[in-house]
Amino acid sequence: MYRVFEALDELVTIVEEARGVPMTSGCVVPRGDVLELLDDVRDAIPAELDDAQDVLDHRDELVGKAQHDADQAVSKARSDAERMVAEAQHEAERMLSEARARAERMVAEAEDQAQRTVSAGRQEYEDLVGRAHAEADRMVQAGRANYERAIEEGRAEQARLVDQTEVVQAAHVESIRVLEAAQTEAIRLRGECDAYVDGKLADFEDLLAHTLRSVGKGRSHLRGPAVASAAAPFDYRD
Repeated sequence: MYRVFEALDELVTIVEEARGVPMTSGCVVPRGDVLELLDDVRDAIPAELDDAQDVLDHRDELVGKAQHDADQAVSKARSDAERMVAEAQHEAERMLSEARARAERMVAEAEDQAQRTVSAGRQEYEDLVGRAHAEADRMVQAGRANYERAIEEGRAEQARLVDQTEVVQAAHVESIRVLEAAQTEAIRLRGECDAYVDGKLADFEDLLAHTLRSVGKGRSHLRGPAVASAAAPFDYRD
């Protein structure tokens, strides 16, 4: 490159010192010297300039090829993106379908469990009520028997002591006391029986309320957003 600049400087000096042509802006230069300097310039130009010129000559071809490659890459990327979106959508639909089926199955199981619990509770309630009624009847019968036995004993004692007014009055008072005591005992036993039955019914009511809340949660989960369905699975025992 130094020789190129040196030859150009010599060409400038030759032109500046050349004899001018009258009446014109031209000049007379030694052809041989100028051509020799131009050959020197041509020989001194680096090969990279020729390569750069080749690149410039093939610029449109290279740009077209690059544009074609870019279009193909964009088309492939778009195709891959569409394929991935379709696969993701298909997978989401599959997961949603599985979640809906699982929720429906859990709700059905919860309803079945609730029905079994209700049936068992109703049977237990009927058994408790039946036993309570039987116990109450038994206690009433026992009280009535005690009352009748006390009356019979009082009458026998009254007959035996018919001439003894104070004794008869005492027997009458005792018979009334025994009768009232039997009635009081029957009322107390019936109250205890009613309290026992009421406690069992309250426990059964709590069990039914818990079961109905579990069924309601299952139905709400089934009607809720699909994204929730992929979250934590619903347990009716909660």
